[in-house]
Amino acid sequence: MSSSRRPVQAFARAAATVVAATLLALACAAPAHADTVRDLEYWLNDYGFTTAWQTSRGKGVTVAVIDTGVNGNVAELRGAITDGTDVSGLGSPDGQTPVGEESHHGTMVASLLAGRGSGEGTGVIGVAPEADIITASVAFGQDTGAVKSNDEQIAEAVRWAVDSGADVINMSLTRNTADWPESWDDAFMYAFDHDVVVVAAAGNRGSGTTQVGAPATIPGVLTVAGVDRNKNASFDASSQGITIAVSAPSEKLVGVLPDGGYVQWDGTSASTPLVAGLVALIRSEYPDLDAANVIERLIKTADPNGQQVPSPLYGWGIIDPVEALTAEVPEVETSPLGSLADWIKLHRRAEAPIPDTEGDTPQEIVPIADPPPPRSDAAQTLLPTPWTLAYVTVPLSLVAGFGTLAALLGIGATRHTRRIVRSRGQ
Repeated sequence: MSSSRRPVQAFARAAATVVAATLLALACAAPAHADTVRDLEYWLNDYGFTTAWQTSRGKGVTVAVIDTGVNGNVAELRGAITDGTDVSGLGSPDGQTPVGEESHHGTMVASLLAGRGSGEGTGVIGVAPEADIITASVAFGQDTGAVKSNDEQIAEAVRWAVDSGADVINMSLTRNTADWPESWDDAFMYAFDHDVVVVAAAGNRGSGTTQVGAPATIPGVLTVAGVDRNKNASFDASSQGITIAVSAPSEKLVGVLPDGGYVQWDGTSASTPLVAGLVALIRSEYPDLDAANVIERLIKTADPNGQQVPSPLYGWGIIDPVEALTAEVPEVETSPLGSLADWIKLHRRAEAPIPDTEGDTPQEIVPIADPPPPRSDAAQTLLPTPWTLAYVTVPLSLVAGFGTLAALLGIGATRHTRRIVRSRGQ
């Protein structure tokens, strides 16, 4: 029995929107049987995850999945969920009840990140199969009935994740705008101040995300773009932009649905948990590294794929799990992805206090017109100015006028004299 899934877009209310980063451009594919799923996870061997597992499997690392809720009862995720919450007001207190228009999204993301498989060699296994998952359910989409806006839900979820011990936060979502609300300043600064690595999706051009949007534009956030099976930048299943840090597979990725079924899907929503899982492997292997150096290790071992780095296509490059866990990478003092604190100082300047004008007559503010562009030197020598008119042009004109009149009188007098001489001579 086969089924298909149409592309779905997640929209929230008004201008303050938060949507699933892939906008769920799911491939039209029949659900696979559990005994064939593992063979479909091409990224495990092609990208060296299976080799990397000889070094680290993510044990001891907690990853927060801020999404539509994660069903921890599916076979692949039993025992993987250690904590949860609901910030939408629609789900269960443990965050394991899928909510919103795209309720399946969170479970799919979590399975790619830390799935345990459904048996020996079967089912979806995540790239960090021994990492722990904590889940915060958020209701994306219009008319979900959520009491809080998407922006408020995200800010609350980030703070909860930090307080609940997250080492990594996975955000397979985008606001679809480059800017973000000030409430996110505090929430993300709270995460960075607590040494948490935040991983976010770049979004998908094929689903209408033409530019990378927040949180992927926030300085310090690890932004993930997508590549196809040939490791070239995906045309539809990824957006491009200057904030991209690394790239990972984004096409034909296998995820687990909340009902236990399987589906292949495209987009950076799926790329993001692959990178968040790799971050978990690094944090497990190098527990003393701070977030800045975890990110440094990840980006400096990525494959630039023939591009100057960072590039708007691949960032610093395509992830290389084996190198990320084994290469020698010099440590850094600050995050290579920028500082949100510095950005806030520059862009969130306090407004000047408004003077108390109570009782005064309000005055209209008149904009000052732009000055006319300066003339060229050649034009300045040809066109008169007020000064030259007053002191040069007018006097010279008078002199020239009198001179011309005198000359004409002189000519007339000369001619008259000549006529008189001729007449006498006759």
